[in-house]
Amino acid sequence: MSLAQALSNIQIFINAHLAINPSNQVAVIASHVDCAEWLYPTPGPLPSAHTALANGESSHDIYNGQNGKVASMPEDANKYRPFLQVETQLRQNLQALISRTSPEVLSSQSDSTQIAGALTLALTYINKQTILASPAADSADPTGHTAVQSDTSASVGQPSLVSRVLILSVSPDLSAQYIPIMNAIFAAQRRHIPIDVLKLSGSTGFLQQASDATGGAYLDMSRNAQRAAMLQALLQAYVADATARRALVTAGAADVDFRAACFCHQRVVDLGFVCSVCLSIFCEPLPDGVCLTCATRLELPAGYNVRPAVVPRRKKKKKRLGGVSGMSTPADAGTPGPI
Repeated sequence: MSLAQALSNIQIFINAHLAINPSNQVAVIASHVDCAEWLYPTPGPLPSAHTALANGESSHDIYNGQNGKVASMPEDANKYRPFLQVETQLRQNLQALISRTSPEVLSSQSDSTQIAGALTLALTYINKQTILASPAADSADPTGHTAVQSDTSASVGQPSLVSRVLILSVSPDLSAQYIPIMNAIFAAQRRHIPIDVLKLSGSTGFLQQASDATGGAYLDMSRNAQRAAMLQALLQAYVADATARRALVTAGAADVDFRAACFCHQRVVDLGFVCSVCLSIFCEPLPDGVCLTCATRLELPAGYNVRPAVVPRRKKKKKRLGGVSGMSTPADAGTPGPI
């Protein structure tokens, strides 16, 4: 699957969200080799409407973004304006990101990706939108009685914001980012934010743990034949929000890889040593016996590296096959006939 096809599928998936509920807030973040870049909405200061009109631009070339800013956008009568807004910003920001990427950066950091930084940006954006969507506290008079609001809808209050994170994984996990990834997973788990994962390539053991810990949906489409149905998987498995999924059967992984990476060498281990104070994981005993995280002196039991003595199992005696007297039948004896 080419980058253009994947980008087109993502645009249709976002448009489906906006079509179901136009008040949805959508953000797209790219986890690049050396940075985590915003693709939608466009961050940073954008020209205001008055400045654009003073420069000779028409009023139909101005549109409002999700971040409250305005920018210029070409007019297209065959496209819905919110959909055109998503398409324009995604393509422009992605082209700018690719143009800024030099071959030296790709050669020096070809096996890295800032997935932990992208997760942190997503959780920060969700926290900001949750604070903005939360209803304001009712003002109270000096006597302690709550003031009655004239607007009935304002007195009811807005519902809490339901958020989630969808990760399109196209690269393997990095054991060097195990600690920041797990911190982001714990933050999402505490805020009840499910992390959905759509695996397109690579090994995603840590992201599989993130989906399992937060109650998200995990789908493996790493085969070439399965990638052609990427849009179908997005629309069927990931369009429903966390509220609607209570009545649906979500896609998940049958076997979850719960292996962790050690804090000393950043290697994925099956069996390791854990600090009893800070729960740091080490692949081998520390030479000085001091934890690298909390500086606690650890004492290993005597003879921890000695192989245990295994008592051999007793052999069971085989029973003899014989008559009443207990004697066995000779091997050359014929088949007994009727008496």
